[in-house]
Order: sequence, then structure tokens, then C-alpha cells
Amino acid sequence: MAVFAGGFFLNSLPSSAATPRPNIIYFMADDLGIGDIKSFGGDRCQIETPAFDRLAKEGMRFTDAHAAAAICVPSRMAIMTGRYPWRFGRPEPGGPWGYLGLRFPSDTFTLGDLMKQAGYRTGYIGKWHLGTEMVTKDGAVQGPTNVDYTKPVKVGPPQYGFDYSFILPGSLDMFPYAFLRNNDWIGKVTAQKGWSAFNRVGPAADDFEDYNVLDTFSGEVEKFIAREAKAAKNGRPFFLYFALTSPHTPISPNPKWEGKSKLGLYGDFVMETDDCLGRALRALEKHGLTENTLIVATSDHGAASYAGNIRKATFAQYKQMQDRGHYSSGIYRGFKFSVYEGGHRVPFVVRWPGIVKAGTTCDRLIGLQDAFSTFAEVSGQVLADDQGVDSFNLLPLLRDAGAAAPRPTMIQQSARSFSVRNGDWKLCLCPGSGCPGTYGNEPKSDDAYRKALADFGRKATFDELKQAPWVQLFDLKSDPTESNNLAAKEPGKVREMFALLDRQIAEGRSTPGKKQSAGPARFNYLGGVPGFVKR
Repeated sequence: MAVFAGGFFLNSLPSSAATPRPNIIYFMADDLGIGDIKSFGGDRCQIETPAFDRLAKEGMRFTDAHAAAAICVPSRMAIMTGRYPWRFGRPEPGGPWGYLGLRFPSDTFTLGDLMKQAGYRTGYIGKWHLGTEMVTKDGAVQGPTNVDYTKPVKVGPPQYGFDYSFILPGSLDMFPYAFLRNNDWIGKVTAQKGWSAFNRVGPAADDFEDYNVLDTFSGEVEKFIAREAKAAKNGRPFFLYFALTSPHTPISPNPKWEGKSKLGLYGDFVMETDDCLGRALRALEKHGLTENTLIVATSDHGAASYAGNIRKATFAQYKQMQDRGHYSSGIYRGFKFSVYEGGHRVPFVVRWPGIVKAGTTCDRLIGLQDAFSTFAEVSGQVLADDQGVDSFNLLPLLRDAGAAAPRPTMIQQSARSFSVRNGDWKLCLCPGSGCPGTYGNEPKSDDAYRKALADFGRKATFDELKQAPWVQLFDLKSDPTESNNLAAKEPGKVREMFALLDRQIAEGRSTPGKKQSAGPARFNYLGGVPGFVKR
């Protein structure tokens, strides 16, 4: 469905900022922890991050910002569509890693579609990881052995509303290791390569090197801004989604960045990641676009527990960095994949000269998917009933950090489980970290369920799983480190939180508006625990 032009935007901003509409850059790092940024981690951060910190000084810092998932793909689905990822049906079939099929249908209304219909020139540069439809030599499902790299992919960013795109299909440790520009493969994909973290060897472009990827992406961003500068000054703004592959493994800084950080290799890579943001800021300055550009900088979820100064992915490597005084999750518990705060609480800064007051901090709850409704408002659009159903407009907070919180609740997912926020309360629908714990998250999901089974004395029915010891309840205001499980003491609050979740599933939305079809809602939020449940 289309969006419709709205007039509230022009009436809600100071007259000096009403025209022209701002350019928008959405910058997103990959696996960057809230404690990896100096202006968020403070003394517990041993990495210099001047670009992020500059934005925090010149704009607004959000301290309670969250990804919808502690995992790359579902987090990105929420951002791109403004809806929780579990509301979609089964994805299209595909192969492993960067060969995965479409995560949602190509006719889904996306952030790219929104901004394009608002009259923006749209660009996507960086990690995609939302699935593609590739041409295969045998007509079978795409995979490492049958893709025809001489043919453009059938479905990629251009089919989701982006006028220009330059992407890596998956993460930097996920083959194929080759770029796509506007759905065309770049170079000859005839090599077999792999990188240090997991040594996943697969198809690669002959000249592809992991340590050049960030520089390549930043160069593309600089050229995009240069191309669009004149049109932007003449009334046609641009929207650029800049999604990095770092500091996600492999930890592979460009040689010119090695040795820059006192922390070591991981610090070097975070510093190069931060400089990618810095290069975008400098490009805006060079072309006189700083004053009329809204820029958001964040991460797709929390840091990985297996990443650090050892190039090989290593179990609980975060402990070695903590020994050196660096805490990627800040004060928070858990890491990527986890149900705890360190899995999905992220750094989030916004700069918009003339609208966002410099040097401000906002402690209101926000989600990354809120960019959808916020950018709709900023671009003068009104969403249809079925668009952005889990996205809240943050413009009131951008104008006043102390304004009432637009978002009262949020549902988040880990590798195996879910959590529900309502104000300061958080309910984890599992007894442990909500993930296997293969790389260091604790307690491991299976271990936590075994302990809960011992504490409960017998296998539980599905209804009994909605109470202690099978769930965890935290008051984040008094207990931000999630150290004190209140589920046994507050059974009424637990029931209230489950009712909230059930209602948002049934309503097909979490925002105010017309009820939508619940759709497939493809998860059983108390599933995944065979052996512990009474059948």
C-alpha cells in the first residue's frame, strides 16, 4: 500500500527547518557493543571513538535503545519493515550464509519504498543480509556450487526501493565474498577464500580481500554523497542506509589501522569502524550538507562474546578484553544471541542541526525499528494502517529529550527465546540466557532448563512455563545488570507481561491503530524446550 503526504511535519518544526526536508543517513555497525563506544562505555571503554563521540556532543545520545533481536537477520528485518520479524511467514528457500533466500516478500513495503515515495533519492551501501534471489545454472535453489555470477541477481536492494546499492550479500565471514552493485556481481567470482574467524571457505571474487571491505564501503558512501550533493541542495534530498560489516568477525582491520588502539586488534577494528562514520561526516562537510542532514548512528545488536584480539573466533574471548579494562557490553549482562541486555541494547546517537539540541541525553525506551515511523514523519508522510505496525515516531524526543516516551513496550528475541519490556519491567521467557551458549553466553539454555526442572520437581505443562522458575523478571530501573530475578515474588506482574505479549500478537501490531491480521506469527514463544515439558 502507498503512503500519503501529510502536513503535520511542517507544522511541528520551527519554520526555519520546515523547508527543505533533510537528507537522512542511517549508519549501522555490526556487532558493535554499547560499551565499545567511549561516550556510552565511559571508563569501561578502552577504545577511542571520535566520530561517534562527536555526534553525541553535537546531537542526542539515547541510553535505552534496543534491537528487536540479538541476531543479525531478524534485527535487520525489523529496521527495514517497521515490524517485528516474527510477524513474517517462512522465508524463501536458499543456501547457507550469504546465499540465504528472501527474508520477506519483495512486495513488502520497506524503508527504501517509503523514502523513495517521499521523493528521496535512495541508496543502500554495505552489508545486506536480508536474502536475495540469485540466478542459478541448474534452476535449483541458490547455493555455493550453482550460482551464475555472470548474471545479475533477480531480487536485491533495487527491488526493495533503493535507487542505488552496493552490497555484500551476507556478513564478512559468510561466503560468497563478492560485491553486488545494483544487482550486478563485481569482478570474476572464481576463487575460493576464507577468513580468520571461522575459516568458512567458499566462493569469492578473485581480488576480494577482507581487510579492504570497510575502505571500499566508505569510498562508495563518499561518492554517493558527492553525486547527490547538487540535487540535495536544489530540493531533492537523499536517504542513505550505510550498513557496515564490522566489528563483526573476522576481526580484520586494514593494515593502516593495526596498532592504532591501546586495546589491541579488536580496538583497531572498532576504531576503523568509527572512522567509516567519520568519513561520512567529513563528506557531508565537504559538500556543505551538514546543516541539513539528519544522521543516526547505531549497531544492529550487541557485541559477540567470541570476538577480541585473537583473530580466530574464541570461546568467551570477551573475558580477555575485560582483563584489560574493556567491557563491550558496558555494565550490562550478556552478549549477541542472548536474551539479556547486552544482547540487544545498543549505542544510538542522532544529530540534526536546528532540531536536536546538542549534547543532550534521552533515557526513553526506543527500538531500532522506530526509524521507520520517524523517517516517515520527517519526510512528510503518513503511514497506511498496515505499515510500520511496530514502529513509533521518535520526533517528539528529538525535539525534547524529556518528552513522554512514545514507545511504552517492546518485544525482543534471542537465539532461542523472547523477552518483553513494559516500562522498566522486563520479562525473559526462559530461565537462562536464551541461547545455546556455544561462544560464552551464560547460563547456557539447556543448563538453565535442567536447573529449572530440578527446582520445579517435575516436567511443566505449557501453562506452567509462564511462571517461576521457568521465566525471569527484572526491574531494570533498580537492577540494570539483571542480577535479581523477581519472577517468584511478582507472579501478577509476570501474568500481566504475558497478557501484553498475547495482545500484541493478536492485534497484529504494537502501535495504536487498526487491528491487523495476526499473520503467521511464526513462533511459539514457549517452544524450543523438548524434554522439559509435559506433553
